[in-house]
Amino acid sequence: MAKVSRLRRRRIIDALSRGTVPQSDLDLFAIGMERFEKTLDEDLSVAAGGGAGFKAIRGEYGSGKTFFARWLAERAKRMRMATSEVQISDGDTPLHHPQAIYRGLIRSLSTAGSPPSALRDIVDAWLFRLEEEVEVAKGISRDDRRAIGAAVDERIESRLSGVSRNVPAFATALRFYRQARLSGDAATADGLLAWVGGQQNVAASIRRYAGLKGEVDASNAYSFMEGLLTVLRDCGHPGLLLVLDEVETVQRLRSDFRLRSFEALRGMIDNIDRGKFPGLYLVITGTPAFYEGRQGVQLSPPLAQRLHTDFATDARFDTARAIQIRLTGFDHDRLVELGCVVRDLYAQGDPAGGRIMSKVDDGYVKDLATAVAGHLGVGTAPRVFLRKLVADVLFRVSEHEDFDPRVDYKQVKLAESELTAEEQNAMRTARRPMSAAEVDLDLP
Repeated sequence: MAKVSRLRRRRIIDALSRGTVPQSDLDLFAIGMERFEKTLDEDLSVAAGGGAGFKAIRGEYGSGKTFFARWLAERAKRMRMATSEVQISDGDTPLHHPQAIYRGLIRSLSTAGSPPSALRDIVDAWLFRLEEEVEVAKGISRDDRRAIGAAVDERIESRLSGVSRNVPAFATALRFYRQARLSGDAATADGLLAWVGGQQNVAASIRRYAGLKGEVDASNAYSFMEGLLTVLRDCGHPGLLLVLDEVETVQRLRSDFRLRSFEALRGMIDNIDRGKFPGLYLVITGTPAFYEGRQGVQLSPPLAQRLHTDFATDARFDTARAIQIRLTGFDHDRLVELGCVVRDLYAQGDPAGGRIMSKVDDGYVKDLATAVAGHLGVGTAPRVFLRKLVADVLFRVSEHEDFDPRVDYKQVKLAESELTAEEQNAMRTARRPMSAAEVDLDLP
């Protein structure tokens, strides 16, 4: 394993000890992802070159959908693309509200150099580039701020002319944002940027300052997304990877809201095909029930046709070029391999690295994986297994010279309080056959 900095190691280990997916550096332990790399890199390159794309990720709980999405985001950032991950939820980001999706997109928007929300950094970089352009193109002196201001305003309108046909207020808000920022009116500049980002209840005084009416809604959210893609492209970020995670939550909605959600998703896919979103690579993640179940996309034949992928063949012969990618989760050998990679990463920069490698050898990692999988099943085990390995074993071996996991941590115990609802169900199922009373029925 290549040498990893202390800061990167700390970020990864801390996240795993909490049972969460690290936000970055996932390539260090991306077990089994190599089969997707070539195709997805090609797809991202097409988007970064002015095209667009769509991919649906399919997998049961514990198969690694969130990990996959963040791993893909890292690859997109290496191509200088911006990324955003939106968790679909009934309340904050329902799929049938495009304006809520846009707000969520802005909230988690990031680049390789700017954490969420990166909108201010992106807009400021864009405006700075426009200033440089007009200085060179028109020979305006840097000291002539009035002439530069007028030329930049003209350049903003020109750059966003395509967007302005539908939402002229997008360009207007950015012009007045620049004006407020240059005049030192931080509150107004912040409010205008919040309005561009789709925030609700921006003060009326701020909207009057720029002559803005209304806000981002279902009728114009996609046009605002077009404007964002234009700004990204102009300031050196050739595309945007947008992940809509956990789209299966729409199955909990009323039937009319479900159908509206499916229609919204179909509309986004069709707009990508029509070239409406140059630079966008859209990814959704969902369970097999979302794609195949009675409460999922099968309720919408047009969407089901667009997403259909034949998975009748053995998973070994799946192709990453299909519209859906199937994640099959971890088998026991891959779980052990993952544990060994994390163990090596931990030991690499720890003063007790030699002791860790001796006491937490491959055989012990295998035994721990077997124990956790015995409680939960292999497919559901990765999150809990890594948390147990890091927090209950590696931390203790590192801090206590006389701690021997084979002697002092003989029995792995899982408390329901440390498990998610899905993991609790998996543990109950692993312990005994499920009774009729425990079967979840999908009733209207």
